[in-house]
Amino acid sequence: MKGMHKPALLVLLAIVFFGSLSVYTFLILGHAPDDADLARRLKGMSMDHLLGTDHLGRDVLSRILSGGVTTVGFSLLALGAALLIGIPVGIYAGYKGGLVDRIFMRIADGFLSFPDTIVAIVLAGMMGPGIVNLVLSIMLVKWVNYARLVRSTVLTESGKDYVLMAKVNGLTQGAIMRRHLLPHLVGNVVVLASLDLGKIILLLSAFSYIGLGAQPPAPEWGAMLNEARPYFQTMPQLMLAPGMAIVITVFVTNLLGDHVRDLYDVKREVDS
Repeated sequence: MKGMHKPALLVLLAIVFFGSLSVYTFLILGHAPDDADLARRLKGMSMDHLLGTDHLGRDVLSRILSGGVTTVGFSLLALGAALLIGIPVGIYAGYKGGLVDRIFMRIADGFLSFPDTIVAIVLAGMMGPGIVNLVLSIMLVKWVNYARLVRSTVLTESGKDYVLMAKVNGLTQGAIMRRHLLPHLVGNVVVLASLDLGKIILLLSAFSYIGLGAQPPAPEWGAMLNEARPYFQTMPQLMLAPGMAIVITVFVTNLLGDHVRDLYDVKREVDS
């Protein structure tokens, strides 16, 4: 039982730790992520600047903390948008079948013919650089996975007795989808989403690193990696700090995803 709560405890400790850093950096020291001062550029670590300053004299820690809001926040936004599209499409295509299902399958096959990264790069390149366009491109790539998962679950569940009895009792198609099919999708969708969040964070950071995501001077971990490249030999912490932030965040999200998957597997075994 203790092992099941370790991921949640780890997340709580991380929130407390970064919350304390935020209070110290923003409230006590008064550093803002965009405050530039060329007189203090490329300073080393100190009590006033725990991670030093960058090439424009901006506090690195304040930019790391603000960049976390940007990177994780927009990753959650892309994930949420993919869910809002994928779940209804998957339910409707799986339940209705026929022409609607065939059209969806052809669209899904087109998206899945190429790796997610390649499709996202093409879409982001067509729409132009910017964090909003990047979120849209990731959403357009990811919704297919959730729609296919939901569709396969609906195809399995729609032939079972409780759905047939609901049809006999006169429930409308919308009521059957909402009351009977949707609850059976939650477990699978939550597991996939929790495992997918880390991948989306990596995608968003990688695209910002090559200039397709957040644009300067906005703090974002991938963009900070790109800005710090010329100073890696003299000030390696400028790249190590955002790099470690990405690694730790993806590690925690993957750990939570594994925990959610284990919980769902245990619940499914108990229910069966």
